[in-house]
Amino acid sequence: MTLTAEDWQAIRLTLALAATTTALLLALATPLAWWLARTRSPWKGPVAALVALPLVLPPTVLGFYLLILLGPVGPVGKLTQALGLGILPFTFSGLVVASVLASLPFAVQPLQQAFTALGEAPLEAAATLRAGPWDRFIHVVLPLARSGFLTAGVLSFAHTIGEFGVVLMMGGNIPGRTRVVSVQIYDHVQAFAYEQAHALSAVMLGLSFAVLLVLYGRGTPSAGR
Repeated sequence: MTLTAEDWQAIRLTLALAATTTALLLALATPLAWWLARTRSPWKGPVAALVALPLVLPPTVLGFYLLILLGPVGPVGKLTQALGLGILPFTFSGLVVASVLASLPFAVQPLQQAFTALGEAPLEAAATLRAGPWDRFIHVVLPLARSGFLTAGVLSFAHTIGEFGVVLMMGGNIPGRTRVVSVQIYDHVQAFAYEQAHALSAVMLGLSFAVLLVLYGRGTPSAGR
């Protein structure tokens, strides 16, 4: 069993999508998780529920509403067209947006748990040494919460690799542009090309196991479905 050129193309696209999504999620989830871990705002509950929504919402539902929102007649779609950016559905950028939203809880929740577990003592000790808020975050919070960042990064990457429903709805099935591995495997099965489906599935099974081994091999706690 060998992989076709289209299989390798789908693998490269999937890895690029997972890497881009993970980098964006760590940047976006860090301030959000910090706020959720420390705020006493009455908005904490609704925001936390909204972040966790992709855990229970069918991916096709999320993909459908993204198509409506980002499509040519949607409010965001009209804005992107007015800015000369075109529309996001059925593009790699659209896949990134969909993947970020679908994997958001896999980044936010581990970080929130890590920030909450820190407590106030390390920050108060740093404050007595005249460390400012930014210094405390960089030199105290980030090192102590590194396991949370590892968990968030690995789970975000792994979840993006395995996503199917939302990427199919948002990206369609365009070779070289939006056809990720999960969709390529589906195409093989639809065409009764079971040997090709098995070969590609075996590669992704090994990759997914290796990614998760980075997490569980270190005994790092995780959060998931």
